[in-house]
Amino acid sequence: MGPLFPHQTSRVCCLELPALCCPGGIQPAAESISPEDAQARACTAYYYDLLQCTLQQEGLPETVDLTKEPRTGFGPSDVTICVLGSPTSYLSVLLEGGNQCPGNMLLCLSPTWLSKVPSESHPGESSLLVFKAVTFQAGGHTTLEEFAPPRHVTYFTGCFGPCKVQGQSAAELARDLDCPTGGSGELARLLEDKLLTRQLMDQQAHVAVPPTLAFTFKRPLPLRSVTEEQRVRMVELSGREGQDNLLQEEIAAFLQSSTMEPYNQVVVKPSGWRWNGTQAVSFHVKSEQGNVLQAVLALLETLEEEESILLEAFIPTAHMIQPGPLETSNTSPRPSLALRICAVVCRFRKDRPLLSKVVCGVGRADKPLKHQATVPQTLESSLRQWGLEDEAQIAAIHAQIKQKAEAAMEAFMDMEAGLSAEQRGGRRGQTDIIGVDFILSSEEQVLQLVALEMNSHLCLETCSVFESIGRVVGAPVGEVAYPLVETMLRRAQCHLMEGKHVLVIGAGGFSKKFIWEAARDYGLKIHLVESDPNHFASQLVQTFIHYDTMDHRRDEEHARRVVELVQERGLHLDGCLSYWDDCIVLTALVCEGLGLRCSSPNAMRVAKQKSRTHLHLMRRRKEGPRWPSAALYAVPCCHLESHADVERAASHINFPGVMKLEYGAGAVGVKLVEDAQQCHLHFEKISQDLQDDSDYVGIGLGWGNTMLLMEYVSGTEHDVDLVIYEGRMLGAFVSDNGPTRVPNFTETAACMPTCLPPDREAQLIRAAYQCCLGCGLTDGVFNVELKLTAAGPKLIEINPRMGGFYLRDWIQEIYGVDIMLASVMVACGVAPLLPARAPPHTNLVGVMCLGSQHLQVLKSTANQEMLQALHERGIIRLNRLDDELASNEYEEPYCNVACASSSRQEACLKLLGICQVLGIDSLHYPVAHFLSHFK
Repeated sequence: MGPLFPHQTSRVCCLELPALCCPGGIQPAAESISPEDAQARACTAYYYDLLQCTLQQEGLPETVDLTKEPRTGFGPSDVTICVLGSPTSYLSVLLEGGNQCPGNMLLCLSPTWLSKVPSESHPGESSLLVFKAVTFQAGGHTTLEEFAPPRHVTYFTGCFGPCKVQGQSAAELARDLDCPTGGSGELARLLEDKLLTRQLMDQQAHVAVPPTLAFTFKRPLPLRSVTEEQRVRMVELSGREGQDNLLQEEIAAFLQSSTMEPYNQVVVKPSGWRWNGTQAVSFHVKSEQGNVLQAVLALLETLEEEESILLEAFIPTAHMIQPGPLETSNTSPRPSLALRICAVVCRFRKDRPLLSKVVCGVGRADKPLKHQATVPQTLESSLRQWGLEDEAQIAAIHAQIKQKAEAAMEAFMDMEAGLSAEQRGGRRGQTDIIGVDFILSSEEQVLQLVALEMNSHLCLETCSVFESIGRVVGAPVGEVAYPLVETMLRRAQCHLMEGKHVLVIGAGGFSKKFIWEAARDYGLKIHLVESDPNHFASQLVQTFIHYDTMDHRRDEEHARRVVELVQERGLHLDGCLSYWDDCIVLTALVCEGLGLRCSSPNAMRVAKQKSRTHLHLMRRRKEGPRWPSAALYAVPCCHLESHADVERAASHINFPGVMKLEYGAGAVGVKLVEDAQQCHLHFEKISQDLQDDSDYVGIGLGWGNTMLLMEYVSGTEHDVDLVIYEGRMLGAFVSDNGPTRVPNFTETAACMPTCLPPDREAQLIRAAYQCCLGCGLTDGVFNVELKLTAAGPKLIEINPRMGGFYLRDWIQEIYGVDIMLASVMVACGVAPLLPARAPPHTNLVGVMCLGSQHLQVLKSTANQEMLQALHERGIIRLNRLDDELASNEYEEPYCNVACASSSRQEACLKLLGICQVLGIDSLHYPVAHFLSHFK
């Protein structure tokens, strides 16, 4: 397929849709081209020119035509987000997609650029292929490209509405796809049905709507009017003929009802798939019942099955409190104005609705106020023009809009969840974005928000226009589309991973329980190798392979046997990984034997042994002129196997120092030492108490109980969780730790996002990344513990696996990134597409509960039932880390209790109050002190 569009030296950015694109339009004279083909080509050319004009007006470069050399190299594991529709409707989404996932956001200007083929993995469904598209890159750069072979679409959306030129084609393409879709023709019918959405807002979202009387004809509605308190009444008609008396009685009763008493005018309009905008809408004085009846009867003649006629109160905009600043010098009469509030809501993380943007339109109150007939402006500017100057009142109105718009979206999602796959247009179909239109009315001199309708793309397009206007003066852009694009990316990547066969080495303990639940939700096929034949995870995976790997000094032998067991079972694996410290070297050896992606076994050995990590990085100082070198972050340390080693180390290491197990986890056995004598005493104690895995399961004693002594580094402690693929850092997440209870180093408190200024945060991320690369860790998700000193970062240790405790949960809640899924993607050779700098959704601050400090409290005021109830009510965020509550000399935390807030300070105050009420805070466990770093 060759290029469709010749390059033009100039463009007239004032396009009219050709008559050829519209049904019944003029047909081309050329007999060699069928009218249907000519129409499609004319529409495509129109949309291409419209895109170029739009880019020009945005100050962005024209699309570069690369179709002479088709792009190759794309496979079924590449993310491909495809939009079919008008470039103006989706411009904000396309530009934001180009920033979040450059080269993977595609705009198709014609249905002929796409093709459906039978799905290889889901019988009865289809895969969608894209042959040609406009590809969006970072910074608004675009290219027109062809793909050979065609790219597999992993997320599809478009203009599914009835009044879009390509709407029906988009709906047909979206039906029964095996990839996620951001809507469908079937869902668009429901979203554009004013009666249905008004009932949803009235009955389920409890959002005020205009008093409405609806007449329906053969309509199978999901909802019914059941109480007098509801503001939407529905009357089902048996036919079009002979309904005059019924209509007259119902109209009279409605107009004379108490709910209509405050209003003087009514609106008559149709509702259904075919109707949009202000077609066939009429306004009437309430007292003229005859005119109202005639308007209803006129619409009844055109009514089709499943459509409705709405008779509703005309809700006037609240009167201006005082003239706006533009009116003070004008004494001439001015027309009454109406204010329409446009809110865009996206389906966001964990299927929660999120308001992404609010704009307003102002126009004459005596005419229908349409989106396309107003210049969008901010809510704040509009309210100030209405005479509202109080910042708190403006903020309160915005908060109401947010609450009501999100409630409307949630009501629609709940309704949608009850539909069958056929009713949704396919198993993968769901609505990811809606618009909600409000007006600001007043009742008894109290401002009130009234919702008029939901829509699919009008509000999105209006907010996009607003951002386009703001771009002229450098205003922030991307707000309206950011959450939607994030959702697109997440759904696309989940689709890629569904059905992948993954070998997991080592099940881990109770704190890893979430892995098996998440794997099930993602549709992963987990094959587990585990030493404990009775492990609870054995019942939660596709295949359970019992094999004793406890003695990790024999990992090469274990790896050969695991590879044999996999081959004996005929497992065809996509990836292999481990979330358990003890098994990371074994996992690398198994990957090497099976030819699967992983960092090298030697790199894992270097990272697994703490003193070896530091000494290895120090030796890299001599390898070349690179600066800053990873050696800058290493700390002097010595390996200890005997008291003689302790004596030698004490003569080389500056005190105070820190002693810890070489292969330890969870800070078990870590202690601050002041001199050589304390070193000998602690070495002797650990040598006696913690000899093998039976003394304390899961802290690395399967590798032996050798120790190390390293210099103590002063400063604040931080975790950096990194996602690295083929040596490239794809994501980094920094958290802060509170002061520990010296001389031990068990974690006490943490917060995320970090409190650090951007430059210091960047230092930590860079240090963590260089240390991982310096050790040879090129593929995986890694947790790096560092101290930030006055002179810069210093490495504590690298955990060459995903961060433990609460970190996966917190990162997912705050940034919308699941590092568990990211680790599986890397293991399967799929590069995760993560937002480079995802804006934090909230702030989390948490404290650890320990058996030694909270045994009685955790059995009484803060028992498991109480903590779980507070978690379910959203008062705290609870992460259980152990299933047994006990008090031991060597211990790991039992659970983490956290609080969330839009501000870190408020989260700290909430957490401190909760800890005081529950008894977690005490003289010996001063929570306020542990939170003191988080300012």
